[in-house]
Amino acid sequence: MLVQTVLNRCYKFKSFIYTRVYMVHAPDGESQLIVEIEARANGQKLCAKCLKPRPGYDSLPTRDFRFIPIWGIAVFLRYARRRVDCSEHGIIAEWLPWAEDKSRLTHAFKIYLAQWAQHLSWKRVADIFKVTWSNVFEAVDYVVDYGLKHRSLEGIKALGIDEIQYRVGHKYLTLVYQIDAGCRRLLYVGKDRTEETLRGFFDFFGEARSRTLEAICSDMWKPYLTVIAAMAPQALNILDRFHIMKKLNEAVDETRRQEARQLEHDGYEPLLKNSRWLLLKDKRNQKASQLAKLRQLLHYNLKTVKAYLLKEAFQQFWHYTSPWWAEQFLAQWTKRAMYSKIEAMKKVARMLRHHQPLILNWFKTQERLSNGIVEGFNNKAKLTMRKAYGFKLFRTLEVALYHQLGDLPVPPLTHKFF
Repeated sequence: MLVQTVLNRCYKFKSFIYTRVYMVHAPDGESQLIVEIEARANGQKLCAKCLKPRPGYDSLPTRDFRFIPIWGIAVFLRYARRRVDCSEHGIIAEWLPWAEDKSRLTHAFKIYLAQWAQHLSWKRVADIFKVTWSNVFEAVDYVVDYGLKHRSLEGIKALGIDEIQYRVGHKYLTLVYQIDAGCRRLLYVGKDRTEETLRGFFDFFGEARSRTLEAICSDMWKPYLTVIAAMAPQALNILDRFHIMKKLNEAVDETRRQEARQLEHDGYEPLLKNSRWLLLKDKRNQKASQLAKLRQLLHYNLKTVKAYLLKEAFQQFWHYTSPWWAEQFLAQWTKRAMYSKIEAMKKVARMLRHHQPLILNWFKTQERLSNGIVEGFNNKAKLTMRKAYGFKLFRTLEVALYHQLGDLPVPPLTHKFF
């Protein structure tokens, strides 16, 4: 079977034909397959701007467009692009169905590179296919741009909002995810974690869609709470389990560090040495030796032990089904924490009292929504940044995150190459 026959079967264009196919050797010694393309004599020439038929003007020198490799051999489509005389746009190059603007990459090759870039670092993809890092970015940007324009934003009921640090110096990104049971994906990437950043999401999302939201999971960052209350007042704003337990763990660890220093200063036995993960790690994930050491530690009358027991007692809060009983438990627990004389736990108790209505919203949804889903996405976002060895520009990072986490539709092709 001729290569032209294969190309006509999987990558055919109206008004153009594949003519000659031959092998050449590049300056680096690598073999290349050249596929020449000619326009049909009776084919229409379309303006690249308005896509309307226009009379021909002249032809430009031949140009090679990178195509998907065959049998490990680089393939190029070679064509002498024509210019047309457009009444609206003047003398302009014709529209090509396999490439856009001045790009040297075909649409099919961009999609192919972008699919590989979801699994490997961009640099690694560039090395494998002997292209530049910029070529890989161009491919991913093309796929992401198409996906953002063609994705559906209808029927979204639940959102998760969080921030991640992407550069040193308190440089953050605001990430908004859809966390409905049937669809979980990244919806928005914003620079910084300010009110203005989150308002940018709601402006893009639209007032009508914002009014149909039923639940929004977030942490206790005040700018987020302010914007959510203003832009989606009907939605239940849930301060989820993950961030509350994180605050409790931080309180236990702070108490442990302070008491360990005090014991060392007073000349006592270093009971709390190497005990951090005994107190913070879930008991179900600990080894038998760790559990034995934890049981031994619990016999001592230490502030750290009291803080740990308070944290463990709070786990009962998440097992209630009634908001009323959960509220009673929360009142009793915060009272115990305030009487504990442990400053870190008292700080958490004050925080829980201040945000009590939003915390109790967790019990008002059937699905028990949690930002644990969001934290999973955030870990993938951090992995994306590590694979890239550090993106310097926000735009590059934004494209990479949408590509990995956005679950975006892919541009259509007449044939599936990957």
